[in-house]
Amino acid sequence: MTYHPKSDFIRIMMERGFLADCTDYQGLDDALMKGAVPAYIGYDATAKSLHVGHLMNIMVLRWLQKCGGKPITLMGGGTTKVGDPSFRSDERPLLDNAAIDANISGMQQVFEKYLSYGDGDNDAIMLNNAEWLDNLNYLEFLRDIGRHFSVNRMLSFESVKSRLDREQSLSFLEFNYMILQAYDFLELNRRYGCLLQMGGSDQWGNIVNGIDLTRRVLDQEIYGLTTPLLSTSDGRKMGKSQGGAIWLNGDMLSPYEFWQFWRNTTDADTGKFLKIFTELPVEECNRLGALEGSDINAAKIILANEVTTLLHGAEAAKTAEATAREVFEKGGVGDDLPTLTLSAADIGDGISIVQLIVKSGLAGSGKEAKRLITENGARYNDEPLTDAGLMVDAATLATPIKLSAGKKRHALVQLG
Repeated sequence: MTYHPKSDFIRIMMERGFLADCTDYQGLDDALMKGAVPAYIGYDATAKSLHVGHLMNIMVLRWLQKCGGKPITLMGGGTTKVGDPSFRSDERPLLDNAAIDANISGMQQVFEKYLSYGDGDNDAIMLNNAEWLDNLNYLEFLRDIGRHFSVNRMLSFESVKSRLDREQSLSFLEFNYMILQAYDFLELNRRYGCLLQMGGSDQWGNIVNGIDLTRRVLDQEIYGLTTPLLSTSDGRKMGKSQGGAIWLNGDMLSPYEFWQFWRNTTDADTGKFLKIFTELPVEECNRLGALEGSDINAAKIILANEVTTLLHGAEAAKTAEATAREVFEKGGVGDDLPTLTLSAADIGDGISIVQLIVKSGLAGSGKEAKRLITENGARYNDEPLTDAGLMVDAATLATPIKLSAGKKRHALVQLG
């Protein structure tokens, strides 16, 4: 579909690759032209940090604010107690209130890097849906809200249908999730005048539910906008790496490792990621993404520096680049490498090299570490590591040792 937007926000969404679908382009565009549109994205508190898979939608909220809109970050203190079944094969583990609150606290630290919170028309606000979900009266809710939902229609949504088609159990608890998410949109419209819900394209059914409910109950015209589900050119889900999730909190993943993740972007993804994850002009992103051969490496360093600066600050990006240069170009150790510090008690009479590779995050299991060694993918102080039975004692670790998995992943191991 060719649509020529009037508003800066929709234009940016289109030209930078953020837009998958919209319930009403014209209606939303007109609303955006009238003033600060309140818009929200919901985040269930299932972990202590957001990860790179969330970053695309965080950038959407950032662009919304830069274009004069009012971002609402809705923390799912209530819905986390139910768990989103969308495209999952099993039920999420249920968390208690203390764990949910701790997770929300960790996630807040990330949002504050990208959005400006306050009391102004254009300032972001952070809300928690426990505020209205925790005290719902079940019978009243069924009577006032439940009657607007068709079970036949809910069963037709792809996120539910795919689970049932595979004959995997879907609990009644999870089935209620889409009703609660729809109710969130209604409450946000009623309380804060929220006109737009955004999310990944897997949330389309949930978003449409909220729009229908709000129209029926409040007779309000509201909108939905989705972003594409992002995967890398080699088919991997965005936000995952061999070492696990790419967390956005610095205490769960060092700025250096975060920087390195972006530096390792494949050639084919560089231009696309520059447009989505940085604020460089689109023309510059296209120019950098079109570079070939060794020149594309310069574009990847720009990508890594820009993304790391937004999250961790310019100094962290500069340090990470310097560490990478030290490690790769000069064969040095680098001061900012991920570091595993062990006590003498941890080491005892000796600790196997396989354990060190696993503990330092370079492999997910002992089996993976052994395979890394047998396939000549591991190095010890930049020398090939061939002995999977090697034991390391406290005396050896008096001087830090550098372990490597392949050419791009490194860690230091030292004695505390």
